Order: sequence, then C-alpha cells, then structure tokens
Amino acid sequence: MSSAPGAQLLEQLALLERRYAELEAHLSGRQTAADPQMYQRAGKELADLRGLVSGYRAYQRLSADLAQVQALAAGQEERELRQMAEEEAAVLRARQAQLLSTLEAQWHKRHSTPNRPLIIEIRAGTGGQEASLFVGDLYRMYGKYAAKAGLSVELMDAQRTEAGGFKELAFSVKGPEAWPRLKFESGVHRVQRVPATEAQGRIHTSTVTVAVLPEPEEIELPPLPAKDLQIDVYRSTGAGGQSVNTTDSAVRIRHLPSGLVVTCQDERSQLRNKEKAMRVLRARLLDQMQAAHAAQMASDRRKQVGTGDRSEKIRTYNFPDRRITDHRIGLTLHKLDLVMEGELQELVDALIADERQRQLTPG
Repeated sequence: MSSAPGAQLLEQLALLERRYAELEAHLSGRQTAADPQMYQRAGKELADLRGLVSGYRAYQRLSADLAQVQALAAGQEERELRQMAEEEAAVLRARQAQLLSTLEAQWHKRHSTPNRPLIIEIRAGTGGQEASLFVGDLYRMYGKYAAKAGLSVELMDAQRTEAGGFKELAFSVKGPEAWPRLKFESGVHRVQRVPATEAQGRIHTSTVTVAVLPEPEEIELPPLPAKDLQIDVYRSTGAGGQSVNTTDSAVRIRHLPSGLVVTCQDERSQLRNKEKAMRVLRARLLDQMQAAHAAQMASDRRKQVGTGDRSEKIRTYNFPDRRITDHRIGLTLHKLDLVMEGELQELVDALIADERQRQLTPG
C-alpha cells in the first residue's frame, strides 16, 4: 500500500493473524482441552479475532490476484488484452481500498471496547488537605461529565477527612461507551491553586491519583474461592474516626494470594458493602492480571506495551490561569472552569484521536 496508515494497519493485522494461528494450535493441545477455563478464554479470544483475521486474509488474496494481473498486463504485447488486464487490476485495487477501509473501521471499534461498567478510584496523593479536597472536585467533575454523556454513577466507597475532603473514593460508571470515554483518566493529576486557608495568596501544588478499572466478566475472572478471602466487618467511621453507625456494617476484604485489600463502608447494609467491595476487588484483580500480561508482552517484544503508567503525571489543573494541560498529547485549554463543570469532551476526543494514531504506528 502506498499510504502509511494503510501499511501500518496491515502490519498490525499481520500480528493478529499470527496470534490467531497460535490460538488455533493452542486450542487443539491437550493441556488446553483439559482446562475448561483456559479453553473458554482461548476460544473467546479466537472468536474476537476472527472477523479481522478473515478480512485480512481476504485482503491478502486480493493482493496476490492483483500482482498476477499486473504481471500479465506488463507482459502482454497485444493492446486489447493488456487493456482488459489493466481494467481488471483497477477493479481489484478498488476492492482492496474498500476492504481496507472496512478493516480500519473494525480495528478502531475493537480498540474502543470493552463496552461495560467500570470502577474509578480516586486517591489523595501529595499535598495534604488540598489533595483530599481535589479528590472531591474530580469526583464532581466526573459525575457532571457522566450526566452529560448519559452515563450513571454509583458511589462505591468514600473515606472522608475532617476538612471535608476525601482520602480516597471509589465509584462505578455505567452506560454506553463508559470505558472509551473515561479510560484515559488513569494516572497522576496535578492541581495548582491557592488554598482557601492560604493568607499570603501563594499557589500550592498537590497531586491526586486516578485508577480506571473495567468491571471483569466471569470469563475473564471466575468466582473467587472463599479460602482466598479474609472478610472482616466493623463499625463505619467518619471524619476523625467517630462511629457513624451502631452496627457492624463496614466490610474489609483481603485477597490472600495477592495481598489486595478493599474496604467499603458507605452503605448502612453490611450485605451491600460486601457486594460493592467484591466488585472493586475483582476489578483490581483483573487490572493486576492485565498489567502483568502487558509487562510480559513488553519483555517478549523488547518494547513497552500500552500507556497510562499511573506513576506518570498525565494532567495539570492550573486554577489561577484557568489552564488545563494534558501532558500525554501536549494539549492545553484555557477553560478549566468549564472542564470542572463536566465539559470534558474536547479532551476525550483529542485523546481518542491520539490513541487511534498510535495503534496504527508500529514500534
């Protein structure tokens, strides 16, 4: 292909075809056949790849046919036969272009999924009281954006501070395209502003971390064995540690194999808190598994796979200048007040466009 984006897409599709062949061989192996969960996961991945791989193979057949017709035209001395071959070549090139356009649309659709509920966790980082207050500000910003996008938000857990902020906060988001809209929010968010308690008007810098976790499906993360869980119940506490509930409704779940700990005390019902804590735990476990898998792939390929390392600063919110900067794509907007009111779509669109370009760029 003459166009670089088309060539990049074909390179990526060639990798998928290789993976498809590996899965076919994997499914026929004895070890996979003896493990129902492994067989189910491999079968699901194979089915997910089938449409793109079939289209890529059809494109390769068209390429072979085109090469033959072009060779025939080049070697044909008789004008009428050469013209017929050139016309057939033109038809094949048009079919190639149409198929490539279809494959590109399928590729982008594949990378905009999963279309499923997700859980967002926001934690105060450096900056003390200011950081805890900004946790609440981000939660309100995401809530307003979700409402504008037709998404629903459910608070999962909130650990409040005496100053009216939050040490950490978790909530779920459901609705059409929740994941593609919000997945870019994972990372360190830096805020620069003058705290209300600052008498000298000095600007303070604080940080907050955001984790965006898709809720796992059963096929990705089967039910967790009871022996792997340590579940404790206790009385909910508010800011300052005072008891806010007279019953043991708060729940803490420790996943023994991984060491992950999740607490939930926002509901008055112990059962509801346990259900929410389990949802958060499962999302964290899936995220941990996917991160380990991506790291292994990066090692195997000798390159970094994926982006969004949560140790990196992804965005700065500068309140005195009404400036918001996304450092991953070098985008700066002077409309921070509107963004904090939920006007996130311009940022989201820019991040989606950047991701699409990177997905088609090898290496």
